[in-house]
Amino acid sequence: MLVELIPVTDFQQNCTLLLCEQTREAVIVDPGGEPERIIATLKRLGAKPKRLLLTHGHLDHVGAAPELARALELPILGPHRDDAFLLEALPQQAQMFGFPPHQAFTPDAWLEAGESIRFGEECLKVLHCPGHSPGHLVYFDSSGSLAQVGDVLFRGAIGRTDLPRGNHEQLLRSIREVLLPLGDHVRFIPGHGPMSSLGAERRDNPFLASAH
Repeated sequence: MLVELIPVTDFQQNCTLLLCEQTREAVIVDPGGEPERIIATLKRLGAKPKRLLLTHGHLDHVGAAPELARALELPILGPHRDDAFLLEALPQQAQMFGFPPHQAFTPDAWLEAGESIRFGEECLKVLHCPGHSPGHLVYFDSSGSLAQVGDVLFRGAIGRTDLPRGNHEQLLRSIREVLLPLGDHVRFIPGHGPMSSLGAERRDNPFLASAH
């Protein structure tokens, strides 16, 4: 599977294209903004996008989803239903963070832990990792040992929990009980910043001292 990161918006949020090398089918994870750049990258890669996947409902991760869904005729899947309140509050989020106006929307399907997302010969498993937000999801490619973790975990840091319905203890529990058991070899794509591995964060991340 090919991975292409497209940092978008002033928040440098990692919109990610996951591409099946055999079929060129792809999914777009967390299209937070700059839809023209995302479409241009799809064309450059010869990708055939099949779905838009959302890890959670914060504006910098979902802002371009409705426009891309219309332009590319794609369904929007995720996050978990517990983040519905965030998608309903997108107009307020835009005002709070200085984004252009955004309208609320509802995805074509909410996702639950244990579901699978298939594209080409690839398959992503859906994991529920609340804490940064109550409906936060992680997408795990077990065959390639890769996880798309959104704002749960970063290189040297963890997700903030001071936004509406964030919960620090719940976030640490998600990392301890859902992410770390995937294995130290698993690389992950965070919502912002560089990739890392679960092993490196287990060893070096100061915020995980109480998580394992």
